[in-house]
Parts: sequence; structure tokens; C-alpha cells
Amino acid sequence: MVFITGEIGINHNGDLSIAKQLIDVAKKAGCDAVKFQKRTIDKVYSKEILDSPRESIWGTTTRDQKLGLEFEKNEYDEIDSYCKKLEIEWFASSWDIESQLFLRKYDLNYNKIASAMLTNHELLNIVAEEKKHTFIATGMSTIEEISKAIEIFKKNDCPFELMHTNSSYPMNLDEANLKCITTLQNEFHCNVGYSGHEVDSYICCVISATLGATSIERHITLSRALPGSDQSASLEPVGLERMVRDVRRVQPTLGDGIKRIWDSEIPVMKKLRTF
Repeated sequence: MVFITGEIGINHNGDLSIAKQLIDVAKKAGCDAVKFQKRTIDKVYSKEILDSPRESIWGTTTRDQKLGLEFEKNEYDEIDSYCKKLEIEWFASSWDIESQLFLRKYDLNYNKIASAMLTNHELLNIVAEEKKHTFIATGMSTIEEISKAIEIFKKNDCPFELMHTNSSYPMNLDEANLKCITTLQNEFHCNVGYSGHEVDSYICCVISATLGATSIERHITLSRALPGSDQSASLEPVGLERMVRDVRRVQPTLGDGIKRIWDSEIPVMKKLRTF
């Protein structure tokens, strides 16, 4: 069965109540997990960037905005407890080593490598040594870069699967290039999923499942009208429910490929074939 993750990311806008509502949405829709993003702001961004002016609901600088979006231990303790209560998995993509070490405080079953971190081999080694199933996003990456990342996980005997994605937010459909799922499957002989943040509903998720994607990750939001850079590329609750429903329908609809006469066809055959 396709493993479906509702990517909350930073769409909680620093509000734990919104985060819990999004966990509720993912659980109700039938997702297997929810995912967040963890950053140590001063490690990920330069002082110049953080001090640059940026108007937001959190303040007037980029630092204000980035800190406003970041959850710390108290919030993640609540998230961990809430997900256990609802019986839904949670995990996060770390953007620096300190954040990955922070996530070790929790008994998580999965890790995620963000596309931006694919070439950060020091971080990849820290993640791979945990030997947890890791989803590796491959946006803005070459086959050679992906191969080097895979070598790290194989060296550490860490289970992984690749995730085809396009790192533009939102993604244009004509740049989805979903046939890359097959390319990655053939090139690396491993499971391949799809991570989506397009504005055009969820057609890419369904097509990806048809192409054999083993996992689907989709950004989710309570409302695309909320402030935030990722909101417009996310699915609202009803859209998420429909996406999960339709992805789950793909495998039984594809069938086993064996040509047969179905029992339901026999009465029709008897009626229409008189010769």
C-alpha cells in the first residue's frame, strides 16, 4: 500500500493549535503520517539574510519570520503526544545537524532528507547512522548527486526510498516530469515516491501511484488563503481526503493484468452473444 504523508511543514505558522488541526485533518483523510520541518535558524541562514527587512505577521525582519515559524521542544512534545493519541506517525526533515540531533529525543520511525540537503553529506551521514527508513527528496538534483547520496545510506546499511519532486513552489504541471519516477526506479533499483506541491489539485499524486510510487507526500493546509509561502501549493482538507481516496483506488483498479471473464460479465455475455 502507498505510504501517504501529509506535509504540514511550516504551514502551522508557528501556532500549535493549527498544527493539531492539521494533524486531525491528515488522520481523518487516512494519511499514514504527518511531517514537519526543523531548522536551527542561525545555522541554516546567514546573519545578513536574517537581518534583512521582511514584513510578516511575526515582525519586520527575516529573522522574526523564521523564528516565528519554528517549533521548539515544548511544541514538539505536544505534537509527539498528540500523534500518539491519534495513532498517526510523525517525523520531520532536518535542515542542519543540530536539528537532526534534536529529533533523536523522540521515538520516530522515519527520517526525511529535503531536496535542499541532498548534497550535505555530513548531515546525510548523521541521518543514515540512525538506520531509520528515510525518504530522500531529489528536487533540483542530478543523477550523479542522487547516486552519491545513496552511497551514504548503503554504506550505513540504512533503508531508504527516493522521492521524485520539483523544488519550485508552486510547481507548474509542465515541469512535473513524472516519468522520472520510472527513471529513478530503473537507475537505482529502489522504491521511489512522489512529493508534490503543485496548485493543480492532486492529479500528479494519482499518476505517480499509477507509475508505481511507493509513497506520496503532499503539502496540506487549513486554507490556501492563510499567510505563508507554502500555503498556495497545499491541499485543503477536502482535497486531501479526495487525494487519499483516489490514490488508494489506484492499485485495485490496475488489477493483476491477467485477462479473464469476470462473473459479472457472464449474464451480459449470455444475453448478447447469441452466436
